[in-house]
Amino acid sequence: MQSGCYTAIITPFSGDGVDYDGLERLVDFQITSGITGVLAVGTTGESPALSWNEHNQIVERIAKQTKGKSLCIAGTGSNNTREALEATRHAADAGVDAVLLVDPYYNGPSSMEIRREYVAPIAAAYPDLQVIPYVIPGRTGTQLLPEDLGLLSQQYQNVCCVKEATGNLANMKRTRTCCGPDFTILSGDDGMTFDMMTDPDIHAAGVISVISNVAPAAVTQLVQLLASQKKDQAEALCHDLMPLFGLVTVSTTEKTPFGTVTARFRNPSAIKALMAILGMPCGGCRQPLGRLTPNAVAIVLDAARKVQAVNADIFKPCADFFNVDIEARLNDPQNWQDLVYSEY
Repeated sequence: MQSGCYTAIITPFSGDGVDYDGLERLVDFQITSGITGVLAVGTTGESPALSWNEHNQIVERIAKQTKGKSLCIAGTGSNNTREALEATRHAADAGVDAVLLVDPYYNGPSSMEIRREYVAPIAAAYPDLQVIPYVIPGRTGTQLLPEDLGLLSQQYQNVCCVKEATGNLANMKRTRTCCGPDFTILSGDDGMTFDMMTDPDIHAAGVISVISNVAPAAVTQLVQLLASQKKDQAEALCHDLMPLFGLVTVSTTEKTPFGTVTARFRNPSAIKALMAILGMPCGGCRQPLGRLTPNAVAIVLDAARKVQAVNADIFKPCADFFNVDIEARLNDPQNWQDLVYSEY
């Protein structure tokens, strides 16, 4: 896959359905901001909560909208290989540039089984389509290991890239060893992109980003600076973006009648709340995801206000494209009153 910054695009909802007009605006915002590519119906786009009809329509629309403007990746992974094969067939017919296969969740196949019974059949069936394994054991409970990824890259020319979200630098280094110097490693964790691209034993080529939903130009610039080995400038920009990187998972301590508990709001809950606060067309999350607690919204607001204070250019493209006043959006409680539960 081409090096650069790819946005794992949020799926906007309106009522019970997908907001396709809002989706078109979000994708236009990404293209206008110079993004390398758009990932349609990734897990950040709440793919597990979409019907297959919605899934396919989103892929078709984004593939058509990005044609000749940016690359398009379709999330076609599943914990059912037959479903993944069918989704990949549809994505290939829609004209996408690549598909992303998240490791099969819950049923937890071994790494060898992921290779033999999941990635290999899809790579073999669609040899002209790039197949990108997505390794994120913290969400799937299983993992395609570097050794099996190396075997796949040797056997199938179209398996030449991975979205790496293990959070384990040693695993990433092992991936480079097993897969060789020409294999593309893309960060699947915004907060680790700097380390992954500057470590010569990993030599990542970019990121499939969540935070680029709100700051595509800045995240793209970060990747470009790192690719150009302008480490000092990249480090400064990374520092300015860091509060946003922390929104991929927001943890709070909440009081209940039975004592205190830890609430973990995982992607895309917090970033989607920030998009709503900023006035972007995103809607709420689809059940079983829901709202945030007041404590969680306070963390989202604090992060956004810090970014706005240290580097207002980060949100400027959003302000210009959606015609919003960032300062006003971040300081008017009416912009987040519908994003919170009234009680635990």
